[in-house]
Amino acid sequence: MIKKIFFTLLLLGLMAAATAAYLWQQLQDYKTEPRVNAETVFTVTSGSHFRQLESQLIEQGLLPTSPYFVWLGRLHPELTPLKSGTYLLQPGWSLEQILQHFVAGETYQFKVTLIEGMTFKQWKSQIEQVEGVVLTGALEDEAALANKLGIEQTKLEGYLQPQTYLFPYNSTDYQVVERAFLAQKAELQAAWEARAKDLPLASPYEALILASIIEKESGHAPERTTIASVFINRLNANMRLQTDPTVIYGMGDRFDGNIRRKDLREATPYNTYVIDGLPPTPIAMPGKDAIWAALNPADTKYYYFVSKGNGEHYFSKNLAEHNRAVRKYILKK
Repeated sequence: MIKKIFFTLLLLGLMAAATAAYLWQQLQDYKTEPRVNAETVFTVTSGSHFRQLESQLIEQGLLPTSPYFVWLGRLHPELTPLKSGTYLLQPGWSLEQILQHFVAGETYQFKVTLIEGMTFKQWKSQIEQVEGVVLTGALEDEAALANKLGIEQTKLEGYLQPQTYLFPYNSTDYQVVERAFLAQKAELQAAWEARAKDLPLASPYEALILASIIEKESGHAPERTTIASVFINRLNANMRLQTDPTVIYGMGDRFDGNIRRKDLREATPYNTYVIDGLPPTPIAMPGKDAIWAALNPADTKYYYFVSKGNGEHYFSKNLAEHNRAVRKYILKK
């Protein structure tokens, strides 16, 4: 009788062990089996609990309905403290990898690259095409947006810093602009405090205006401070700046790729062939180097420059030398 009881208990023990082993293996398969077929954007909402996450994963087709999810949380508590945010799940990821990602808080960030020399209108179009940006309509009224940022002017040209930014998924268009504005504000302040002495620039805003012109004229980075010196020398001598990018900006949408003689004579607020001094606003978004060049120009006697056609310029100290350079590099004579 004792032997029968012993063997019965042994059999039940073996069956229990086998069942436990089977369930354990099923749980391991459940957590390690690939679940993501393609790149998937998934948002863990603020305040979500581990059990609530299961229904979200099922709804997005990432999990089948199963009792194992509860047991996974109980046996692996390290996978349960979720961090809210939006995540990018990669193909081939298992449930375990998904949960590890949520616990680590490695939220999905999108990249916005804002390029030097562009206008706000061009940046607006670029920002609106970035996946992950929530469009709130904030970019539709430039003057209202400038006012919201605390800017006195109605135009944002010059106020936003060109660089590559990373933002959490579902950041708003206003947040993108605000961050670029604060970055440019800090950069301009630092450059203004470190500016050279006796510059013909009355304010940081005038420095932005000049920097935007330098940005549009300098295709060759090492020339920035030399180009800056030409404009500074002209301002000090009360000479007009006579720079084509200001003419183009003043023409707006009418510019078709060519500047004609009549365009150079047209009296727009930005045409530096007609107006004295600086135009009323920046004409583009200047980068850090252009701002620092405007406030720390090279020490030269140059008053003119002309494109060599290879991205570089020939600089001249007087009109006669400049005219010879024009004949050589522009007229090819």
